[in-house]
Amino acid sequence: MASVRFTVTPTKAEDLPGLSDTSPDISSRSSRVRFGSRESVSEGSGGLTTSATAGAGGTETPDRSNAEPGDGNAKISSVYINNTHGVDDDDFYDRNLALFEEEMDTRPKVSSLLNRLANYTNLTQGAKEHEEAESIGEKRKTGKSPQMGTFMGVYLPCLQNIFGVILFLRLTWVVGTAGVLQGLCIVFICCCCTMLTAISMSAIATNGVVPAGGSYFMISRSLGPEFGGAVGLCFYLGTTFAGAMYILGAIEILLMYIAPSTAIFVPSSPDGEGAAMLNNMRVYGSICLLLMSLLVFVGVKYVNKLASIFLACVIISILSIYIGALISAFSPPKFPVCMLGNRTINGHTLRDHQCAKTVLLQIKEPAGAEDANLTFTGENSTMAPTVDPSRVTVEKATVLWEHFCEGKELNSSCDDYFSHSNFTQIEGIPGLASGIITENLWSSYLSKGDVLEKSSLNSTHTAHPASFQQPYVFADITTSFTLLVGIFFPSVTGIMAGSNRSGDLKDAQRSIPIGTILAILTTSLVYLSSVILFGACIDGVLLRDKFGDSVKGNLVVGTLAWPSPWVIVIGSFFSTCGAGLQSLTGAPRLLQAIAKDNIIPFLRVFGHGKANGEPTWAMLLTALIAELGILIASLDLVAPILSMFFLMCYLFVNLACALQTLLRTPNWRPRFSYYHWTLSFLGMTICLALMFISSWYYAIVAMVIAGMIYKYIEYHGAEKEWGDGIRGLSLSAARYALLRLEEGPPHTKNWRPQLLVLLKLDEDAHVKSPRLLTFASQLKAGKGLTIVGTVIPGNFLHSYGEALAAEQTMKHLMDKERVKGFCQCIVAQKPRDGISHMIQSSGLGGMKHNTVVMGWPHAWRQSEDPQSWKTFINTVRVTTAAHLALLVPKNISLFPSNNEPCTEGYIDVWWIVHDGGMLMLLPFLLRQHKVWRKCGMRIFTVAQMEDNSIQMKKDLATFLYHLRIEAEVEVVEMHDSDISAYTYERTLMMEQRSQMLRQMRLSKSDREKERVRWSFDDVYLSPRFQSIGVSTTNTNKVYRDRQAQLVKDRNSMLRLTSIGSDDDDDTDGGERTEREKSASSSAEHHRRVQMTWTKEKTMQYRSTHSGCSTPEGFRDMLSIRPDHSNVRRMHTAVKLNEVIVNKSHDARLVLLNMPGPPRNPEGDENYMEFLEVLTEGLERVLLVRGGGSEVITIYS
Repeated sequence: MASVRFTVTPTKAEDLPGLSDTSPDISSRSSRVRFGSRESVSEGSGGLTTSATAGAGGTETPDRSNAEPGDGNAKISSVYINNTHGVDDDDFYDRNLALFEEEMDTRPKVSSLLNRLANYTNLTQGAKEHEEAESIGEKRKTGKSPQMGTFMGVYLPCLQNIFGVILFLRLTWVVGTAGVLQGLCIVFICCCCTMLTAISMSAIATNGVVPAGGSYFMISRSLGPEFGGAVGLCFYLGTTFAGAMYILGAIEILLMYIAPSTAIFVPSSPDGEGAAMLNNMRVYGSICLLLMSLLVFVGVKYVNKLASIFLACVIISILSIYIGALISAFSPPKFPVCMLGNRTINGHTLRDHQCAKTVLLQIKEPAGAEDANLTFTGENSTMAPTVDPSRVTVEKATVLWEHFCEGKELNSSCDDYFSHSNFTQIEGIPGLASGIITENLWSSYLSKGDVLEKSSLNSTHTAHPASFQQPYVFADITTSFTLLVGIFFPSVTGIMAGSNRSGDLKDAQRSIPIGTILAILTTSLVYLSSVILFGACIDGVLLRDKFGDSVKGNLVVGTLAWPSPWVIVIGSFFSTCGAGLQSLTGAPRLLQAIAKDNIIPFLRVFGHGKANGEPTWAMLLTALIAELGILIASLDLVAPILSMFFLMCYLFVNLACALQTLLRTPNWRPRFSYYHWTLSFLGMTICLALMFISSWYYAIVAMVIAGMIYKYIEYHGAEKEWGDGIRGLSLSAARYALLRLEEGPPHTKNWRPQLLVLLKLDEDAHVKSPRLLTFASQLKAGKGLTIVGTVIPGNFLHSYGEALAAEQTMKHLMDKERVKGFCQCIVAQKPRDGISHMIQSSGLGGMKHNTVVMGWPHAWRQSEDPQSWKTFINTVRVTTAAHLALLVPKNISLFPSNNEPCTEGYIDVWWIVHDGGMLMLLPFLLRQHKVWRKCGMRIFTVAQMEDNSIQMKKDLATFLYHLRIEAEVEVVEMHDSDISAYTYERTLMMEQRSQMLRQMRLSKSDREKERVRWSFDDVYLSPRFQSIGVSTTNTNKVYRDRQAQLVKDRNSMLRLTSIGSDDDDDTDGGERTEREKSASSSAEHHRRVQMTWTKEKTMQYRSTHSGCSTPEGFRDMLSIRPDHSNVRRMHTAVKLNEVIVNKSHDARLVLLNMPGPPRNPEGDENYMEFLEVLTEGLERVLLVRGGGSEVITIYS
C-alpha cells in the first residue's frame, strides 16, 4: 500500500484568507488517506502541498491531486481539487461537519488550524520579517528549535549592552562634578526612564509573538508604518552612533592609558594638546572602524563567539572595583596628588618626582680637590633637612619652579600665586573609611579653562587667573547638570537586547520581561552603588580629573581597582571593543528590516545582501555614518547625539503601550500584567524631559528628522496596514469629534461646501466626466469633506465585483486629481433610486455632505432614452427636498485642469435671486486655488423697472465691503418688452417636441413588435394573399397560429412595459397619486390583455394609437397652441440669456442661479429646454442652487 504524506505549509495571512492553508483531518480507516507522523512544515508556493510517496521507490510527486493511471498508487484528493475521482465525501469531510463542508476552503477546521499553529517556529535573529519569512518558491531549512532561556538569552546580553564605556571613563568624572547627591539623582532619573520603558516594552513583547526586530517591530506594529519608520530610523542612527562612541572610548583608552607613545600627532605647546588628541582619535578611530567592519562583514559568528569574552571582561572589571573599594577601607592604594595651594598640579610635569618649589642638595668637598663630589638629597622646602657637618647644603629649584618662574635662579621673579602658596601632597584614594564623602556630596561645576581646586585647602585670594602655560589640571569643557545627564544616559541604554533576540528564546513572552527587568535592576544597583563608592573612596579633585592627569595619566577608576589598575584598563578596552562590534552588527540588520518592510522606498537597496542574508549594503551605510561620529572625535559630544535617538525610541515605546491600554484594543491582551497606562505616560514624560534637559537643540534636530521621515512615509511610502494603535486613536478621535458635531448644526461662519460628487461610469467602468473631480479639488483646495459616489444598475449579489472595480477606478482618479475624500458605490435596480439613497445616506453624523455636484446631461435632446434627463431632474428634486445645495457645471470638459492656470479674466456672478449667498462664497473659494487665483470677480444683478438701480449698486458694494470680498459691481436693467416672435417660436417648438415624446412612450422593441404585427395583418388578410390559391383551411390555420402567437407576445411585452416603462419610473408628485396611477395602469393592462386581435379591432387600434404617423395626427400636433406660462418662462430665459451673453461672453466662468424644476412632472421636458436656452452661447457655466440656509455672513 502506498504511503501518503500531506505537507502543511504556513503562508501569509493575506494570501489565503482565514488561514486556509491547511488540509482537513482525515479518518484513520485503512482504506482512507490519513495524517501520519511524517508531517513537516516547509515553505511552498501555495497553502497546501500534497506528496505521494511510493512504497518501493519513495518518489515524491508534489502538487498532484491524484496519481497517474496505472502507476499503482492510490488516488489522492484535496479540498482544493474537484472531488470527482470516485472517492466518497467522507474521505474529506467529517460527517459531523457536513453542514460546513462547502466552506472548508476558506474556513478550515479547528484541528487543522491548531496543527498549523503548533508547527510555528520563531524566526532567528537577523532573519526575514515574519510577514515575508516564507517567500514563494523557497523551502525553509529545518533548523534547531530555539533553546535559550532567560539568563543566557536576555539577562546577560542586556548586561553586556548596558555596561559600557561611560561606566569606566566618565562615571567618576560625573560624580566628582555633580557631587554624590546630584550624581545619584542623575543615575536614578536615567534608570527610572529605562525601567518604565522596560515595563511598557514587556507588555508589548508579551502581547503575541514578537519576531526578531526588537523595538522597531514593536513600534511599527503598534503605532503604524509612519511612526515605525521614523522611530526605526532614529533607533538605527542611535545604534550607529553608539558604535562610534564605543570606538572612540576604546581609542581613548588606548592612547591615554595603554600606549600614549603611539600618538601620531604630538603637540608642540600645551595649547595644542586638545587639537592633537582629536586628530589622533580621528585617525585611530577610522582604522579601528575599518577593522571592525571587516570583521562583521566576514562573519557574525566570530562576533558572537567573542561576545562571551567581552562580557567576562566587563564582569571582572566591575568586581575588581568593588574589591578595591573594600580593601581601601584598611589599606588604601598610594596615588598622591600634588597641590599648589588648593590647585591641582598635572602629574605629567613632575619629571623629577618632586612636589616642591626647591630641593636641598648636600655637597661633599674633599680637601685639595678642585672638583667637588656632589650628593643630591631632595627635600621639600617646607621640611627641615637633616644636615651632615661634612657636607655643604645647597638649595636648588625643581622642575615646577621652572614652570612658574622666569628662570632657574632662586631670585628670579615668579607667579604671584606660586609665591604665596605652598606645595602639598594629598592622597588621591583616601579610602572608604576616610570620610571624604562629606566633601564630595555637593556639586562643583566648572567652566572651560578653570583649574581643578580642592575647597578644603587654604588658598591666597590675591592670585591672578591661571595660565594655560602653567602645569595645572584644567577643565576641558563647561559642565552643567543637563550636560552630565546627556553624557551619562548612554550608559543605561541597551535594554532592547533581549527583545532583539526574541527569535532565539524558548519562551520569549516569559524571558523578555524577567530578563530585561532583572538586568535593569542589576545595572541600576551597580551604578547607584558605584556613585556612593566613588564619592566615599576617591578625593574630589581626582574625581573631577577626567583623564587622570593629576595621577600621571592613570585611569581614575583604575586607581581604585584591585589588584592593579591594568585590570580595569584592559577590561574596559575589550568591553568597549565588544560593544562597538555589537552595535555594528545590530545596526545593519535593523536597517535591513526597515528596508524589507518597504515603507521607505529609497531604502529598498539596503534590503539586499549576501546569499546568506548578511546585509552588505546596509553595512556600508552604517560604516559611513559611524565614520561621521568618529570625525567628531569627542566622546562628550557624541554621547548626547545618541542619547536623543535612544530617548525618542523609548518615548514611542511608552506611547505605544499607553495608547493600546487606553484604547482597550481587542487584541491588547499582554501576558505581562504589571503595567499601567500611567506608568507609560510617566516614562514618556521623563523621556521627553531628558531630551530637552540634556540638549534642547539636539532634541529639536532629532524631532525634525523624525518628522521629515514621518511625512515622507505618509506621502510617498508604501501603504501598510498593521492594525496599529494610531489607527485606533484616529477612530476614537473621529468618534469623539462626530459626537460633538451632533450637538447642533454648524454656524454660518463655519459653513463650507462638503461635497457629494456624483460620477457616471461607462460600460468599461471609466469615469465619463473626470473634470468633475478636478473642479471639486479646485473648489475644496484640500479642505472639508468630499464624497465621490456612483450608482451601478443591477443586483448587488451579482454586481459586487463591478462595484469594487468601480470603487478602485474612482480611488485611482481621486489620487490622480489629488482629491482627499471617500468613495461610495451603490448597486441599485434603478439609477435614480440609487442616487436618491446616496444623497440620503452618505456621510456619518455631523460629517455629512451639504452640497451635491453632478454633471449636465449632454445630448439629452438627441437621446432616445429619456432616463438620463429624467434622472437629472429627479436628482434636482431630491436635493431640494433634502435642503442641500446643488452645483451643476455645464460644458465641464472645457473647464481648466489643475495644470492650466488662468492668467487673466473674470469670474462673473449673476445674482438673480438670493438663496443663501452661495454665489458670493463659491468664487471666493475658487480663487484660493492656483488655477483661478489671478482671475478677477464681477457681480451682476438684475434690476426691474420699479427698482432704483443706482441705489442697488451702492447697497451691493456696501454688502461686499462688509463681506470682505473684492469684486466689481454692475446692475443690469431689464426693461419690460413684448414677447418676441422668436420666443413664441421657441416655445411652440418645445411643446411640439414634448407632445412627440409623449406619443413615443413605447420602447423601440415594442414598436418593432407592432410593425411586425401590422405587416402580418397586411399580408395575410389582404385580397392578394387570398387570391394566390392557398386553401382557406390552411390560411385560417396559419392565421389562427399567428394570432395566438401575437397574443402571447403582446402579453409578454405588456408585462415588460409595465415593469420598465417611463410612466412607472416617474417620481412622486403632481396631481396624480400613486394609487391612481396603479389603478389606471391595471385597467389598461387588463383591457389590453383581454383584447381579441381580429381584423376589425386591429385596424381600429392602429387608427387610435398611430400618433403622428398619420396625416391627421400630424395636423393635430401642428394645431397646438403654446401654454401661456411656458411662453412667459421662455421669454425670461431668452432675455436673461441675451443680457448674460452680452456682458459675460469673455468671462472665464459664469455662475448663475439655477431655477427649480416644475412641480408638475409633466413639464420636465420643458424645464430642460428652459435651462438650455438660459445658458446658450456661454463656454463655462456653473448652475448654482442653494440649500435654503445662509452660508455667508458679514459678522466676525
